Amino acid sequence: MLTETSVRELLNKMKDPFLHKTFEETDGIVEISLKPEKNHVSVKLAIAKLNTAEQMQLQQQLVASLKKLGAATVGLRFAQLPEETIAKYQPTKEEDTSILGENSKTNFLAIASGKGGVGKSTVTVNTAVALARLGKKVGIIDADIYGFSVPDMMGVEERPKLVNGKIIPVERFGVKVMSMGFFVEDNSPVIWRGPRLGKMLASFFKEVNWGELDYLLLDLPPGTGDVALDVHNMIPSSKEIIVTTPHPTAAFVAARAGQMAINTDHEILGVIENMSYFVSKTSGEKEYVFGKGGGDKLAEVLDTKVVGRLSLQQPYEEKDTFAPSVYQEDHPNGKEYIEIARYVIQQFEDK
Repeated sequence: MLTETSVRELLNKMKDPFLHKTFEETDGIVEISLKPEKNHVSVKLAIAKLNTAEQMQLQQQLVASLKKLGAATVGLRFAQLPEETIAKYQPTKEEDTSILGENSKTNFLAIASGKGGVGKSTVTVNTAVALARLGKKVGIIDADIYGFSVPDMMGVEERPKLVNGKIIPVERFGVKVMSMGFFVEDNSPVIWRGPRLGKMLASFFKEVNWGELDYLLLDLPPGTGDVALDVHNMIPSSKEIIVTTPHPTAAFVAARAGQMAINTDHEILGVIENMSYFVSKTSGEKEYVFGKGGGDKLAEVLDTKVVGRLSLQQPYEEKDTFAPSVYQEDHPNGKEYIEIARYVIQQFEDK
């Protein structure tokens, strides 16, 4: 039978998801009220942290347990525990040895765009490869959870391995790679929602054994949605490159991504204008198939500069190497990426 006593006994045994102490220990049961005629129970609990994925999991657990106890409907409210209670039971903070830890020497470089289809992932991959060609230790997190493409672009066919409880990233062209693409089968769509996606992204930073990295590049999802914001907030400090095409609309939309970087205290290193022009094989002239001026206009709006202009062309075909989007070192775009990489190194290491 559903009574206040039975509800309290149930709640007393459940634990605060952050302090790992029972609600009886934290005195976290604020209020219990019943409406016997409707078989309704209303509960107010005080917990250590509000508005988190852990709170959502606790809500689901509470509703299921109270309905099993006999409730037809359940009302839940949450409040913050007093600071002295949190301090009393706060677990000892272990040193963060991940790539986000205080002792990490890794430089973070995010690659963003306002819309899809402008070549953001291509820029990420080739900038990373160019940095590796210049002798740097480099990694990529393919944070474009819904539109992951980095493994395919680099021709990666292996999967990460688990060693001593840590994920070992796949390496190609001297670049370590971690992507959502490794965890889905047959190119299936990802239909997860925010909290679950946030946990997957966090695991890319904290549960992957990256080793020593000079640079970790983040291929952000296009636009300014929840996933992009999560990544911005996870990284304590990062510099950012914004990718656009010469088309005015692409540049206009990309300005929003740049503004998000500014709002989250991430320094914008510059703008890369992709697909700037096409060199005609017959005349040798540059043809501006997507117009002109988009990169310059975007750089003006964001108070930065254009740090690279890339032509519209494919990498050379190689029989023994499958990497559809990686430009060779002697390719015109490959040479341009080397200059972009040198600029990146200068911005991070010469200041």
